[in-house]
Amino acid sequence: MKKLFLSSSFDDVANRLPAFIGEKLAGKVVTFIPTANVPQDYDGYVLSAKAAFESLGLTIDELEVSTASPRDIQTKLTQNDYIYVSGGNSFFLLQELKRTGADQLIIDQINQGKLYIGESAGSIITSPDIAYISAMDSTKKAPLLTSTEGLNLVDFYTLPHATNEPFEEEAQEIIAAYGNKIKLKPISNDQVIMVLGDTIRVS
Repeated sequence: MKKLFLSSSFDDVANRLPAFIGEKLAGKVVTFIPTANVPQDYDGYVLSAKAAFESLGLTIDELEVSTASPRDIQTKLTQNDYIYVSGGNSFFLLQELKRTGADQLIIDQINQGKLYIGESAGSIITSPDIAYISAMDSTKKAPLLTSTEGLNLVDFYTLPHATNEPFEEEAQEIIAAYGNKIKLKPISNDQVIMVLGDTIRVS
C-alpha cells in the first residue's frame, strides 16, 4: 500500500508524521535526498528538515543523488526505512533522478509499501508531469532533462506554498493557467497531503 506524506514545508508539519506512520520512529533510518537544493542559493529548509527528523528520533542517511555512486543509491534507497526528498528545483531533481535511475528505485520502493516523505519539489515530482510548476521553478537549471514526466505516484499535482511568500504570486499564476486542466492540489506551508493506499487526506 502506498504511503506518501507530501508537504510544502516539512518542518512546519513534521509533528504530524508519527500519527500518520503509526509506529515508533526512534532508531528508524531515513534516506535524506537534498538533491533539489544543489542548484539553489538557499538551504535553510534542508537544515530545518534535518533538525525536524532528528527531533523525531530518526537517523539521517544523506544521499545526494547527483554525485552518489550507483551502489550507494541502490543500497540507501532499498535498505533504509523511509525516503525523504527535499525542496529546491523540481526540474533539476527530476533530471538527476532519471539520469541515475533513482526514479525507478524510488517508485519500486513506494509500491512495496515504503514511506515517502516529500517537501516542495519532493512533493511535486510525485505528480504525473511537472511542466505545470515552471512558473515557480526554472527549467534552465535542468538542461539535460528531456521529459517532464514525473514519478506518477499520484493522479494529482501538488502545488506547494500556495498562500505563502515568496511563492504566492507564482502559485496563483499556476492556478489560473492549470486549474481547469489538471487536478491541482494547492497546499500552504502548514498543510500536508497524506496518501494511504487510495485514501487521500489534506490537513
